[in-house]
Amino acid sequence: MVMSLWDTLCNMSQDREPIVGSFLFVCTLALIVGSMTQFSNELESMVDYSNRNLTHVPKGLPPRTKALSLSQNSISELWMSDISFLSELRVLRLSHNRIRSLDFRVFLFNQDLEYLDVSHNQLQSVSCCPVASLKHLDLSFNDFDVLPVCKEFGNLTKLTFLGLSASKFRQLDLLPVAHLHLSCILLDLVNYHRKDRDTESLQVPNTHGLHLVFHPNSLFSVHVNMSVNALGHLQLSNIKLNDENCQRLVTFLSELTRGPTLLNVTLRHIETTWKCLVKLFQFFWPRPVEYLNIYNLTIIERIDREEFTYLETTLKSLTIEHVKNQVFIFSKEALYSVFAEMNIKMLSISDTPFIHMVCPPSPSSFTFLNFTQNVFTDSVFQGCSTLKRLETLILQRNGLKNFFQVALMTKNMSSLETLDVSLNSLNSHAYDRTCAWAESISVLNLSSNLLTGTVFRCLPPKVKVLDLHNNRIMSIPKDVTHLQALQELNVASNSLTDLPGCGAFSSLSVLLIDHNSVSYPSEDFFQSCQNISSLTAGYNPFRCTCELRDFVKNIGQVAREVVEGWPDSYRCDYPDSSKGTALLDFHLSPLSCDTVLLTVTIGATMLLLAATGAFLCLYFDLPWYVRMLCQWTQTRHRARNIPLEELQRNLQFHAFVSYSEHDSAWVKNELLPNLEKNDIRVCLHERNFVPGKSIVENIIHFIEKSYKSIFVLSPHFIQSEWCHYELYFAHHNLFHEGSDNLILILLEPIAQNNIPSRYHKLRALMAQRTYLEWPTEKGKHGLFWANLRASFIMKLTLVNEDDAKT
Repeated sequence: MVMSLWDTLCNMSQDREPIVGSFLFVCTLALIVGSMTQFSNELESMVDYSNRNLTHVPKGLPPRTKALSLSQNSISELWMSDISFLSELRVLRLSHNRIRSLDFRVFLFNQDLEYLDVSHNQLQSVSCCPVASLKHLDLSFNDFDVLPVCKEFGNLTKLTFLGLSASKFRQLDLLPVAHLHLSCILLDLVNYHRKDRDTESLQVPNTHGLHLVFHPNSLFSVHVNMSVNALGHLQLSNIKLNDENCQRLVTFLSELTRGPTLLNVTLRHIETTWKCLVKLFQFFWPRPVEYLNIYNLTIIERIDREEFTYLETTLKSLTIEHVKNQVFIFSKEALYSVFAEMNIKMLSISDTPFIHMVCPPSPSSFTFLNFTQNVFTDSVFQGCSTLKRLETLILQRNGLKNFFQVALMTKNMSSLETLDVSLNSLNSHAYDRTCAWAESISVLNLSSNLLTGTVFRCLPPKVKVLDLHNNRIMSIPKDVTHLQALQELNVASNSLTDLPGCGAFSSLSVLLIDHNSVSYPSEDFFQSCQNISSLTAGYNPFRCTCELRDFVKNIGQVAREVVEGWPDSYRCDYPDSSKGTALLDFHLSPLSCDTVLLTVTIGATMLLLAATGAFLCLYFDLPWYVRMLCQWTQTRHRARNIPLEELQRNLQFHAFVSYSEHDSAWVKNELLPNLEKNDIRVCLHERNFVPGKSIVENIIHFIEKSYKSIFVLSPHFIQSEWCHYELYFAHHNLFHEGSDNLILILLEPIAQNNIPSRYHKLRALMAQRTYLEWPTEKGKHGLFWANLRASFIMKLTLVNEDDAKT
């Protein structure tokens, strides 16, 4: 049953603790503003000075203040100057202060004021000029002698809540507001007293809700004949009864419950004997009341079996919350049978020390039973066959342990659709395949227990909504085949490592699996779960590796409204370099994740490198260079076997000359005469090579015995392989000895593109080194020979010095 906010305020107004008061303050402001968007704007103009030990209204309040709380202070007076500048003020709370009188003219400039609370003060009088815009006016818990209502209150046409207090009543005290359409009237009767044997009367105007608050520490003794028309909700707070004054309360209620519109009665903070409580039940049974609510019930003295006549009743629901039983020895039948035999549809008994509930002795009319937060054990309702009409059973927060006993309990509840056994200690370890569920169960709440994956083998076959969050489930068995009707599955906060496929849950549309241990979600989840309309899988330790790529890709293809919490709650947990990264931002290249592609790529790369290497080898004649290097190495190795004294280098020639046979005429007719006439000793292969040695050995030997190597370059030279050998070894000796022993003579011009590609050393030497070019004009020959002889001047001196030493 949904009540208006004013009804809620009326129901809660007797709780005057600061926290509750602050809650009402905010709720009321929300109602006034009218929408959440406007409320968020209004919060900026809320000012809270409650509980500051203030003795007066503080100065410097923001002029645009709309809500002002000054509760829990020591303010004794309210002046116009305190609030007149707050032209937009709509809510003012002054409860729990020391105000003795209130002149409504102080609100002359606060024409928008809608909520005024001056309860729990020391008011003895008020003026009769209230603000016409008031919707909520609370003057309760003050020191009024009579109800402070004058004829001007009749002008408060917007008023919906009115809180009053008085020590005595007169029948027409509330006549000025009789024409108003009030949602709730709160009457504080804490200080009410009467003369002995006098009975007062009070005509209560039309109101939907009436809340009466009595003295919390005194036995109920009110003698007031209250009559009210069209009352919908009656609430009584602070009722202290014993067997003697029980009838007094019954008499008091007789007049108030006479009207046909009273549907809801609430008793709060009631202390009574069991006998009196049963008498109250009996009183309400034939009344038109449909909903009876008892909160904070204390049972005293004794509990004996009481006779109860279950007449035809309009009562639909009995709710009892928070029971303290001060009777420790009693007959269970005396207590529990009164409730078990009730002929009503809905019964709620929660937050009590009750350890059991007996089975109704005959077919019961119960369709709804709620026994939350009791001490029930596995024996409850075992073998009970009289709850055939029961549709909803809630056993949340009890002492249930045996999961299979719970299943057996429902066996004969043929109409049961919703079962809530959450927050117990149920376990399913002893699975024996004898689960006797009521087949009609479609909603099953097993959350916050000790269940493991075996629970899936013992579930109602027609269950549609299954809540298993906060258990100890590590995996869902693959052989589950009987849950084809399951539409919603909640397995959040377990220890699951994978998303369950929908092979066993072909109708599944809602899955909650957040806060588990899912690292590698199955790649085929979305393929197997085509009917999923809502998936909540965030806050799992996702391992952002190749295995996760398909899952992220599939999520990206699903509408955002299907994947709850995406992308904020889906983040990498491993590796450390990616920890905290949203899966939406996690990317790996296809090459790093596809083994076949990676193998093919590596193979293709190696093949390409091999082909490139082979081409370069052929292009630069690498085999030739290898062969030359081998011959050089072999020659040097043979040289190691020569005695040390013979290894000492004695230079024999100034120059070793390399040339093509086609150029031998120029060498013999021009080069040799011009060098040897200056005592430059020249080595020529045809006259100096040692017979019996290989050509390569001779070349290496005489290049080493010469200070310099002269190469006569021409188009014929580059066509001679032996000339190229000599150039190679001379160049190698250049780097081996660290000397500058090459002299290049360009006898005829050579185009770079005519030099074979394998002679890259010759190309490099011609590009990097300076060479002497044989001039065609005879007049320049002298300069040529002078430059050539200059290359031997320093060496000539050294040779002469060496000869002198020898």
